[in-house]
Amino acid sequence: MNGASTRIAGVDVVGAQDRDATAPAIRVRGVSKNYRRMGAGFRLRTLKSALLQGSLTAGLSAEESIRALRDVDFEVGRGEAFGVIGGNGSGKSTLLKLVAGLVRPSSGVVEVEGRVAALIELGAGFHPEISGRENVFINGSVLGLERREIERRFDDIVEFSGLEDFIDEPVKNYSSGMYVRLGFAVAIHTDPDVLLVDEVLAVGDEAFAHRCLRRIEEHLARGRSILFVSHSLDLVEDLCDRVLWLEHGEVRALGSPRKVIDAYRELVARQEGEEHRRELDRRSADGGGGDRTEASVEREAEATSSPDDRRWGSRQAEIVAARLLVGGREDYVMRSGSPASIEIEVDAATPLDDFVFGIAISTPRGVECWGTNTDLAGFKSRSLRGAARIEVHCPSLCLAPGEYDVDVAVHARNGAPYDYRRKLFRFTVHSQARGVGVYAPPHAWSFSGDVDLASPEPEPRGEEPTEDEPQGSPIRSTGEERDG
Repeated sequence: MNGASTRIAGVDVVGAQDRDATAPAIRVRGVSKNYRRMGAGFRLRTLKSALLQGSLTAGLSAEESIRALRDVDFEVGRGEAFGVIGGNGSGKSTLLKLVAGLVRPSSGVVEVEGRVAALIELGAGFHPEISGRENVFINGSVLGLERREIERRFDDIVEFSGLEDFIDEPVKNYSSGMYVRLGFAVAIHTDPDVLLVDEVLAVGDEAFAHRCLRRIEEHLARGRSILFVSHSLDLVEDLCDRVLWLEHGEVRALGSPRKVIDAYRELVARQEGEEHRRELDRRSADGGGGDRTEASVEREAEATSSPDDRRWGSRQAEIVAARLLVGGREDYVMRSGSPASIEIEVDAATPLDDFVFGIAISTPRGVECWGTNTDLAGFKSRSLRGAARIEVHCPSLCLAPGEYDVDVAVHARNGAPYDYRRKLFRFTVHSQARGVGVYAPPHAWSFSGDVDLASPEPEPRGEEPTEDEPQGSPIRSTGEERDG
């Protein structure tokens, strides 16, 4: 790629002799991407299926256009780690493919300075029938290396991948993790100016992931750039200097990782809270929590006979609903240290005199943060008949920022479950402070002597981007950006 500027699939890739040392590594200006989808009539594959619709022309419609990206603008500086987040279908992978030159933009301009290495799709660029050794040479050539360069780096590539014992095996025999290890090893050893990484890194094991992160940090320290797409928000926040949030193909926010990710988490938590409330409403309308309908009894019998990993028990007492109350109202987003309650609705099919109510809070990865039950608290059960409501109140719920799952249970004192509901709902905790672990006790720093520190920024408020921004509006920054 040395020499004059090259255009690949609508992307200007600038050669070494033409690079501007002050220019951004990546420029994306006014980029939109549309895909064509045929109307229903065009999806009739046979004459028979067309005739069954009534005629050969019935239902024919013009092709439909699906907009994957709309008016996306951003730049990635040299030595910058730039993250892209968003839900499934938001356009993240499409954006990476545009920057990699794998597809053309429908409108707008994508410019990339220098050599690009892309690790976007699992196994992309590998031939399944030939060995890992042969694939290293083919993949390295595709990424712009000459054969003698690949030969010089081959041992380092194999050592980094950890596949010394499998390098001469056909890659069709590789696991998904082995694919990722070899693909990343080749990509990072091409010494690219711009590295594009999609979610595939999540497939590798923990040790390999740490090795990749160390190499990425070395890559950034040499003034190279990375465009990183991931659903792992903690990893994006730790690694990236700035973050772009895509939603339905449009830029929702761009700015410092903490502020953008907090806004994204808050929106996701509110959406999950709304879905949880709708589910409670559906159960209530279907007879849950009140008179037990025939349908609810059938569901109970089915659940009892074939329990899954998120709900089990005899259902002698049933957890009808559970919710988080913040400041006295149902909410699933809160500030660390705020008062909060977990409210549980229970319905006993038959009178019980042996029962315990319990709750547990854990991280999405299963780390237990806190749990309690009425037995541990010293309460002695006497009678449970029909419907009841239980509330566990915390005057100050001091959890570290992040997402948390709530388990709710009612069981006998010997532990026999009546109804155990695992990960019944999730909530999000915000805080300006950052730390390690899951507990965030109130604390203050003080300093004396010959020491000088700048005060922390005040905690942002109202950081969630508004829903009614006009389409195609300029990128909304959610705050000052960290230095790249």
